[in-house]
Amino acid sequence: KVLSIQTKSKKTLARPNVKNIVLVEGVRTPFLLSGTTYSDLMPHDLARAALQGLLHRTAIPKDVVDYIIYGTVIQEVKTSNVAREAALGAGFSDKIPSHTVTMACISSNQAMTSAVGLIAAGQCDAVVAGGVEFMSDVPIRHSRKMRKTMLSLNKAKTLGQRLSLLGSIRLAHLSPELPAVAEFSTSETMGHSADRLAAAFGVSRVEQDEFALRSHSLAKKAQDAGLLQDVISFKVPGRDIVSQDNGIRPSSMEQMAKLKPAFIKPHGTVTAANSSFLTDGASAVLIMSEEKALAMGYKPKAYLRDFVYVSQDPKDQLLLGPTYGTPKVLERAGLTMSDIDVFEFHEAFAGQIMANLKAMDSDWFAQTYMGRKSKVGTPPMDKFNLWGGSLSLGHPFGATGCRLVTTVAHRLQKEGGQYGLVAACAAGGQVSDTHVQHSLVVPAMIAFCTYAKHLYEL
Repeated sequence: KVLSIQTKSKKTLARPNVKNIVLVEGVRTPFLLSGTTYSDLMPHDLARAALQGLLHRTAIPKDVVDYIIYGTVIQEVKTSNVAREAALGAGFSDKIPSHTVTMACISSNQAMTSAVGLIAAGQCDAVVAGGVEFMSDVPIRHSRKMRKTMLSLNKAKTLGQRLSLLGSIRLAHLSPELPAVAEFSTSETMGHSADRLAAAFGVSRVEQDEFALRSHSLAKKAQDAGLLQDVISFKVPGRDIVSQDNGIRPSSMEQMAKLKPAFIKPHGTVTAANSSFLTDGASAVLIMSEEKALAMGYKPKAYLRDFVYVSQDPKDQLLLGPTYGTPKVLERAGLTMSDIDVFEFHEAFAGQIMANLKAMDSDWFAQTYMGRKSKVGTPPMDKFNLWGGSLSLGHPFGATGCRLVTTVAHRLQKEGGQYGLVAACAAGGQVSDTHVQHSLVVPAMIAFCTYAKHLYEL
């Protein structure tokens, strides 16, 4: 019924002699604030739940899947290949190869585009891609000197050697190394970079708080209306059944204004209220060749048409990926901003989103930094992140990409659109962009592009 309301007639992005690749289904666990209901689990538990939810939603025979790929950022050392452990736990055949990728906040984007590549190359017909992040329990290491001493102790052959090594331990050696969301190359935290970026583009604290409030308000509206249909219920062992995200908290501008800067003090503008929060969660999507999907009786949600990855300077352009990636993926598809019906951008920080929107609307920036004749233009806000975003729904680093892609497909169907674009920035100055197309025969098409965006055509 959604397709019947489509009135615009747009071209298809199908290419001669190129296999059509489709998104059949996408699911995710509820995204929860770290340290809440999922706190006693492990990452593979969440990934397994997402995989089982996908199996239940699609009823696909487990032996039909040819390959499984998962993305994650902060790895649990016991399950370094979390894709494999989750797949085995979910009941997939041990004959199905599985591997794990990492590319910061676009790790599951990389998982999906890797799946697209396997299918396009004729290696596979059905691939499950997904992502997981578990911030409730992250690896905390001993100091380097303490680690060296412990390894030497393990090799010591005599009591004297052991006593000598134990005697060399100093109190300072016991200080742990805590993980940080910081760039290795610059030692700068992402929040600090977001604050600098907002200042560089003249994004005010009020603008950031207004956008964050918009995200939470739209997410609450979508949640109450039952639009977040990718969320599956999950019975947490020993605890309650979780069925919805718990980070959606619409506030007021007055309450948000009371918060102090989180990174650059005392004059910074990035706060806890206008930043995405540490989140636990997992996602999974089923990607197939159109021929295989139709032969099995599936009605795909979208076509995955194209993707672009771009990288920038991790110091001054860390979070500007969408600005650089969007025009590239549009050019590849032969489209303009006005052709896109649905935009879904990853919201790392409200300041990051606002800075990108200002950069995309600047001829000077396009000419000076991008070598382009003119700006690409900004997405209309009545098409932009209408069901909330990472600021409100949560951002499990490795899982967000699949959420973005699935949301674009669902919005295209709900709103009767044809083309969608996804963009996500990531640590290291990278970006993914995807393009999706909605078709009158098959519900939708999607394409991906990193440090940048995803352009979806439905």
